[in-house]
Amino acid sequence: MIRWARFRSIAIAPGLLLISATLSASALDMPSPFVQEVLIKSILVSLNDAVASDNFAVFHAKISKPFRDQFPPDKLKTIFKDLVDKHAVFDAVVAKPIILDEDVKIDEKGVLQLKGHFDTAPKQVKYQLGFFPSDGAWKLSSVSIDIE
Repeated sequence: MIRWARFRSIAIAPGLLLISATLSASALDMPSPFVQEVLIKSILVSLNDAVASDNFAVFHAKISKPFRDQFPPDKLKTIFKDLVDKHAVFDAVVAKPIILDEDVKIDEKGVLQLKGHFDTAPKQVKYQLGFFPSDGAWKLSSVSIDIE
C-alpha cells in the first residue's frame, strides 16, 4: 500500500556546494539519459528505504565523501525526520518515467544537477539532486524532495 504525505524536505545543498568547490576531483563526462535515470531512481529508492526503516546507514554509505563527512547517519535522520514521522513512501517512482523540469547540466563546480518530477498519483514526487564525482563515480552531494 502506498501512503503519501505532503512534506518538503530541507535542501542541504548550500553547505555542500562550498565543500565541493574546494575539492579537486577528476571530472566525469555527462552521463547518458539512462545513467541519469538510474542515478535518480536508485538514490530516491535508497532514501525511501532509509525513511521506511528509520535507518540512514545504507543511504549514508551511498553518498559522496564530502556529503558523508558533513552529514553522518544521525544528522541525516534528523534532517529527514518529517518524512519518517509522516511515514512517507515514494518508491512508486521506480515504475514511472522521469520528467525533467530543467536541462541536465554539470555546473561550474563540477556538480551534476538533475531536477524533475514523477507523475505519480495521488501526489507528484518532485526532486532536485546534485551528484559530485567521488570514488570514480557520480555520488549524491545534495538532495531536495517534495511530494505534493
